Amino acid sequence: MKTITTLALSLAIALTGCDSPNTQTTSGEGTETAAKAAPVAEKKDGFVWKTEQFADIKILRYQIPGWDNLSLKQKQFSYYLTEAGYAGRDIIWDQNYRHNLSIRNALESVIRDYQGDRNSNDWQAFETYTKRVWFSNGIHHHYSMDKFVPGFSQQYFETLLKDVELALTPDVLRAIFDPSVDAKKVSLDPKRDLLLSSASNFYGPTVTQAEAEAYYAAKIDKTDMEPISYGLNSKLVRNPDGKLKEQIWKVGGMYGSALEAVIGWLEKAMSVTENKAQSDGLKLLIEYYHSGDLHTWDAYNIVWAGAIEGDIDYINGFVEVYNDPMGYRGSFENIVQINDFEASKQMSVVANNVQWFEDNSPIDPAHKKNNVVGVSYKVVSVAGESGDASPSTPIGVNLPNANWIRAKHGSKSVSLGNIVSAYTEAGGKGLLKEFAYTEEEIRLTETYGPLSGKLMTSLHEVIGHASGKLNPGVGTPKETLKNYASTLEEARADLVALYYLADQKLMDMGVMPNMDVGKAAYQSYIRNGLMLQLRRLEPGAVIEESHMRNRQLVGSWAFEKGLAENVIEKKVENGKTFFVVNDFEKLRTLFGQLLREIQRIKSEGDYQAGHDLVENYGVQVDKAIHEEVLARSEKLNIAPYSGFINPRLVPLMDGDKIVDVEVTYPDNFTKQMLNYSKQYSNLPLVN
Repeated sequence: MKTITTLALSLAIALTGCDSPNTQTTSGEGTETAAKAAPVAEKKDGFVWKTEQFADIKILRYQIPGWDNLSLKQKQFSYYLTEAGYAGRDIIWDQNYRHNLSIRNALESVIRDYQGDRNSNDWQAFETYTKRVWFSNGIHHHYSMDKFVPGFSQQYFETLLKDVELALTPDVLRAIFDPSVDAKKVSLDPKRDLLLSSASNFYGPTVTQAEAEAYYAAKIDKTDMEPISYGLNSKLVRNPDGKLKEQIWKVGGMYGSALEAVIGWLEKAMSVTENKAQSDGLKLLIEYYHSGDLHTWDAYNIVWAGAIEGDIDYINGFVEVYNDPMGYRGSFENIVQINDFEASKQMSVVANNVQWFEDNSPIDPAHKKNNVVGVSYKVVSVAGESGDASPSTPIGVNLPNANWIRAKHGSKSVSLGNIVSAYTEAGGKGLLKEFAYTEEEIRLTETYGPLSGKLMTSLHEVIGHASGKLNPGVGTPKETLKNYASTLEEARADLVALYYLADQKLMDMGVMPNMDVGKAAYQSYIRNGLMLQLRRLEPGAVIEESHMRNRQLVGSWAFEKGLAENVIEKKVENGKTFFVVNDFEKLRTLFGQLLREIQRIKSEGDYQAGHDLVENYGVQVDKAIHEEVLARSEKLNIAPYSGFINPRLVPLMDGDKIVDVEVTYPDNFTKQMLNYSKQYSNLPLVN
């Protein structure tokens, strides 16, 4: 479960008043004047931040500030770690869906080699479809999880394949064109079998939810206070005799060829580490990829969490579990980070006061940690991302995920500062002006949105995910809360952040100038949770993505519980709906009450209460409000999701010796995707 994950960008974007992406996401309060599906190529200060827009996506770029201040050794370290991530890129494609690699190869072959008409409507639809597949690392939407519907016919596609002398099996063609086949990458519908209704490639095609639950129930010892992350690095399949077994992701096992390539770059990185802790961590990570032993993964995470010295850090592995409907299996991802010393120093006061926040939380004292240990926080600049973190990226991360490691050894929290800056540079205020009720709301967001967004991210990651504890004998959240674990964890972390954004303590700490920062955060959160984020959904849809469920749950629950005192007021004027916060102090009290209940649910493993909370408040969509949001948003032509073209780190050679590593900034999404496949295709194609 993503107990330690990324704060959906939509939230921070909503707080800043800028426009879009995902990091998972955005609520995007921005503006876009370019023609739909047309190139954007918008410059600011001579740098092109937006390069194009297609479907529901904008493609952005980010810079790496301070690169030239790094030593050669640090540049090499960053380069090797980045290459290690790209080497494992194929893994996320196969994890997302069993036919993705074959489909990608076919699409890219056509994009690269097709000699026919590239100006027809069919070709334009094909090109857009290909870009959407690239963006999502597969044929299912990166956020809604729905399968893409091609805007061209199967007959047309087969003529393209024939032109490049390629063919796909009937099964693969059905996967692309039959809407009933593998329609949802991740289904969280409790009325259906979670595995049989999900297309993600973490389980054999006939393995049922009940079988998987029984398989792990037989393995897990609930008295074990330091349990391994069962299932994190494997695919659960059926043997010919009908029994289940795990195919481990390791050298010599599943994904072995890609992991060998990853290891090759990690070994190079070991030669240029900044300190012993980094070397020790990489050694364990390499050992883990060789053995697949989850005890080694835990040992690695303990060393990694304690390796807080040095300017360069990274995330590499099978980490977040959102793509597994049961919350066991980790998607491959890689993020390479360079410390932003000034920004980290400014925000370190949050981590330094983590025990105060825990002690003063509104949760039940029995659910508080007596001693919150080892929480580190840094603002970093991303040097490169891959796997599940790219092209759509998080803006904040808190790891490791194992509760016992976090409690005993601590955790690392980072905010991806240059990613946030890129969103800000590329953003506008169109949605803010459309959905904010008053000029005062707009003023508060424009004035304090950037700061409230940074604080929301840091409080969510550093304090939120680090807070609270499980009752003795209660299993992990993925065991007890199952398909609701991720939603409830993200709601819990959001509520911690929201509760303290209206606290005098932040002013006393010197990180917040006045309470208007909290007001801006509250207004934006409610506006996003109850309205703006709905523009991400197709008409008639329900909410299935965990971050979206979380935000609607918090907003809808607070709206309902505050009705009697008009805490949040629904206003309709000139056919437009607005949700207006009338009483900030009472809203804070409501946030505290909901936080207390969600922490109780997690601490006690109360599945039924978690089920009721998510299903009653976080899933169903008000049809009239949804239609209105879509209509009001459409005229602004603002893509609700954004992702990035990565910078390129280029080693400059003198013979066989690296003498420098140069940063270049590619500006063509298609070329980058084709180059990645050319350089880093490390898994075989299987139809």
